[in-house]
Amino acid sequence: MELITPGLGLIFWMTLSFFLLVYVLGKFAWKPILQMLHERETSIHEALNAANQAREDMKELKFSNEQLLQEAKNERDALLNEARKVRDKLLEESRIKASEEASRIVEAAKASIHNEKMAAMTELKIQIAENSLTLARIILQRELEDPRKQEEYVQKLIKEVKFN
Repeated sequence: MELITPGLGLIFWMTLSFFLLVYVLGKFAWKPILQMLHERETSIHEALNAANQAREDMKELKFSNEQLLQEAKNERDALLNEARKVRDKLLEESRIKASEEASRIVEAAKASIHNEKMAAMTELKIQIAENSLTLARIILQRELEDPRKQEEYVQKLIKEVKFN
C-alpha cells in the first residue's frame, strides 16, 4: 500500500534521486544530446538546402538541355536545307551540262551528216562526170571515126573559141 499512499521518506528519496538524475544528465548527457540534436538539425538543413540547390540545378539543366535540343534541331534543319540547296544546285548543273552536251552532240551529228551528204554529193558528181566523160569519149569515138568529121569538129571548136 505504500505505493498508493507513499510515505514522506519515499517522496524525499524519489525527489532527491530525480534531481540527482537531472543534474547528472544535465552535466554529462544533456550537452552531447543537445549537440547531436543541433548537428542533426544542421545536417537536415544542409540536406534540404542541397536538395533545393539540386532542384534548381536540375531546372537549369533541363532548360539548358531544352536549349541545346532546340539548337541541335535548328542546326539539323539548317544542314538539311543546305544539303537540299546543294542537291538542287547539283541537279540543275547536271541538267544544264546534259542539255549542253546533248546540243553539242546534235550539232556534231548535224555537221557529220552535212559532211557526209557533201561527200556523197561530191562522189556522185565525180561519178556523173566520169560517166559523162566516158559517154562523151564513146560518142566522140563514133562520131570522129571518119577523118572528115574530125576536121569539121575541129573547125567548129575553133569558131566557138574565137567568139568567146
